[in-house]
Amino acid sequence: MKVVVIDDDPTGSQTVHSCPLLLGWDRESLRRGLRHPSPLLFLLADTRALTPEAAVERNREIARHLDQALAAEGLGRGDVLLVSRGDSTLRGHGVLEPACLEEAFGPFDATFHIPAFIEGGRTTVHGVHLLNGEPVHTTAFAQDRIFGFSTSNLAVWLEQKSGGLIRRADVQRIHLRELDAASGAGLPCLIDRLRSLNGNVPVVVDAERQDQLSALAAAVRALRSEKRFLFRSAASLVKALADPGPPPLDATGLAGLRRRNGDGALLPGLVVVGSYVPLADQQLERLLQDPGCHGLALPVRRIARVLESGTPDLLLMDLEREWLQQLQEMLRGDATPVLYSSRGELGFASLQQRRHFSIQLALVMARLAAAVAPDLGYLISKGGTTTQTLLAKGLGLTAVQLEGQLLPGLSLVRPSEGSHAGLPILTFPGNLGCADTLRDAWQRMEAG
Repeated sequence: MKVVVIDDDPTGSQTVHSCPLLLGWDRESLRRGLRHPSPLLFLLADTRALTPEAAVERNREIARHLDQALAAEGLGRGDVLLVSRGDSTLRGHGVLEPACLEEAFGPFDATFHIPAFIEGGRTTVHGVHLLNGEPVHTTAFAQDRIFGFSTSNLAVWLEQKSGGLIRRADVQRIHLRELDAASGAGLPCLIDRLRSLNGNVPVVVDAERQDQLSALAAAVRALRSEKRFLFRSAASLVKALADPGPPPLDATGLAGLRRRNGDGALLPGLVVVGSYVPLADQQLERLLQDPGCHGLALPVRRIARVLESGTPDLLLMDLEREWLQQLQEMLRGDATPVLYSSRGELGFASLQQRRHFSIQLALVMARLAAAVAPDLGYLISKGGTTTQTLLAKGLGLTAVQLEGQLLPGLSLVRPSEGSHAGLPILTFPGNLGCADTLRDAWQRMEAG
C-alpha cells in the first residue's frame, strides 16, 4: 500500500527519507510517483499559502488526477492511504481540506486528526494539543493573522474551525492508554475499536511517543482491506504509516553532499530566510551574529511601495539587479550570504493583499537564489512559502528526492535531474527548533 501525502507546506517530510517529493500533480507525474519503490509519495501542494477557495480547488484537482493515475496503473482508491499533512501548531486549512478530500476521494469510515509532531515537541494529551508541554493556544502560533485560534482542545477546535458542522460531542478520541496497550498484547482491541468506526466520524488521537503512533499505524494496516481512513496529521504519523526504516545517510553523510567545483574545492552556500514567525526572527538574529555569515536584507516596505506603483515589474527588475550584484559579490567572499526579508509585520487592508505580498516577496527571493544556484554548494531555505516558491518557481523543479533529515525536522532534498541536479537544499520550517537551530544547521552544512 502506498502512503500518498498531500502536503500543505513543503516542510512536512520531516521524519522520512528516500522518497519522491512532487511539485506538480499531473497524471503522468503521479504515475511515476506511484511506481517509485518507496512506500511514500509526497505532493508538495502548498495549500497553506492559498485562500480557502483556492485550497479546495487544488485538493479537488489533486484527487481527480490521483484517481486517473491510479486507474492507469491498474489500482484503485483502496490501494493508497491518503494523508492531508498539516501544521503541528494547528495553522492551515485543517478542517476544510479533509472535508474536501472526503467529498472528492471518499467515502471514508473516519477522519483522524493527529497534529502530534514528536520530534518537534508537539504532543496531544487528553485531547489537548501541546507545544513543549504548554497548550498550543497560549503560544505565538495561535496569534497567526490568518489561522489564529483560541483553544487547544482539539474537539472544540474542530467545532470552531468547522463553523459547528463538526460537533465536539461527536468527536471520538483514541486515548494514550489504548495506544500503550496496543504496543503490547492489546493490538487486537485497538483493531476492533477502529473497525467500529463508520460514517466518516472525526477522531482525535492522543500521542506523546512515536511508538504510540506506530501502534495506531499497525492497527490501520491490519484493516486495509476492510476500512478506508483519511488522516489529517503532522509529520510523525507519516513516519509511522510508511515505516521507511533507517536512513541511508546520517547527518554527516547528508552534509557531505555539499557540492564541489572542478578542482575539488567546496562551493559556497546560501541561506534564505523568508519566515516571519518570532522563532524565525530569533534564529536569524543568532545566525547573523556569527562572523562567518553576512546578511543581505530585502526591505519589505520598499518592495511593498514598488508593488503598489504603476510599473512594479520594471522597478522590481531594477532592484533585483542591484541585489543580485550584491549577492554575487558576497559569494566571492569568505562569509556565507544570508538573504532575508527585513523584519517587522506590514499592515494590509485584507488577507488577500497579505497573501499577494507574501507570494511576491517569495518570488523575489526565489529569483535571486536561482540566479546564483549554479555556483552553490548547498542552499538552506527557511519558511514554507519561501521554500515552495524557490523549488517550483525559482529553480523550476517538478520533483526532488528526499535524502533525509540533517537535524530533527529539517529535510534535505536534491533535484535528481536538470541543471540543478545534485544541489543539496535544506528545507527548514519557520516554526521549528530553538534559537540556535538555524546556526547549527548552517555550521553542519559548512563542514561539508
